[in-house]
Amino acid sequence: MPTKEQEKKNYYAASIVSKRLSSKSSLRLIVSNNTHNQSSYYFSINNRRYLGNKYKLNEFIRNTIEKECGYFETFADLFAGTGSVASLFQDKRLIVNDILYSNYVCHQTWFGIEKYSKNKIESYIKRYNNLSVKSENYMSKNFADTFFSKTNCKKIGFIRNDIEENFNNGNINFREKCILITSLLYAMDKIANTCGHYDAYRRNGELDRELILGIPSIQANNSKNELYNEDINNLVKFVSADVIYLDPPYNSRQYCDAYHLLENIARWEKPEVYGVAKKMDRTSLKSNYCTNNATQAFEDLIENIKAKYIVLSYNNMANKGNDRSNAKLSDDNIMRILKAKGKVKVFSQDYKAFSTGKSNIAENAERLFICQCC
Repeated sequence: MPTKEQEKKNYYAASIVSKRLSSKSSLRLIVSNNTHNQSSYYFSINNRRYLGNKYKLNEFIRNTIEKECGYFETFADLFAGTGSVASLFQDKRLIVNDILYSNYVCHQTWFGIEKYSKNKIESYIKRYNNLSVKSENYMSKNFADTFFSKTNCKKIGFIRNDIEENFNNGNINFREKCILITSLLYAMDKIANTCGHYDAYRRNGELDRELILGIPSIQANNSKNELYNEDINNLVKFVSADVIYLDPPYNSRQYCDAYHLLENIARWEKPEVYGVAKKMDRTSLKSNYCTNNATQAFEDLIENIKAKYIVLSYNNMANKGNDRSNAKLSDDNIMRILKAKGKVKVFSQDYKAFSTGKSNIAENAERLFICQCC
């Protein structure tokens, strides 16, 4: 069985030669001709809830970058999350990275260069949507009646095992595996008994919604795209781009804590889980940008970046919220570090971000710091 590291190395070699669930995004239904006449649907990259998702800011981000950076050929989104911002520039050669493997898997779906069979994907998804699973598995034993019902946990566990077995047996390639996992992750997000993250689940929440997998609407991609699942401070030492977009975590809330369950499903290493929220060990996934080391990490990052333009997204939370919500990078340090790299302009737009809490902080804005590197 290939390890996750082997999978990554195989794909990197191939790439060298060759990241909010929105009511505004349409979901086109299709009906399959199977036994239960079960429906599936097409979904897009933005049909997912995610902390800090820039979907509502896409127009502001794209227009500002196009105006200030002029013509460019290569765009790098290195704290990519769902990949929402990278998807704005699919006419460019993309470099997309995230520390979470679950996001990397989704990036392979949306931005990957390996060929895949759409008919094969549709066939698997139709079969998965008509499953009735009776046997227990890793998911049902550990997560029943928490984020999902026991029935849905049995189905999720069976589907994820089936994807892995078909990949190991050579029936699907790496990108097809990623597409099927992405379909499962988006379907889970749609019915999860949460407010959009997995730090906790709702007590007495709705658990009887049916798990139905969709078919991702995938665009044609540049054959020179590069996708990574790396620590960004190491990655920038050996990649370069015309425009590098940075959207680091703003506060102490670790993304691996909020999305541990999706990470668990994507990796499928079946670790021991603990606590009320059934979290796995996430030590290796913690980000320095959520700690008091954020300024040091940011300074090291900017010093090593090779780009014509650096575009930083960072809100104006400063000390407006509670301790967990307060920004880890001060405006003074951001400007000092960026000015050492080149000429800096700042653009702002009012924005109420999707968050884990119910905060209603006045005058919350997203800023774009655009540095034209010397």
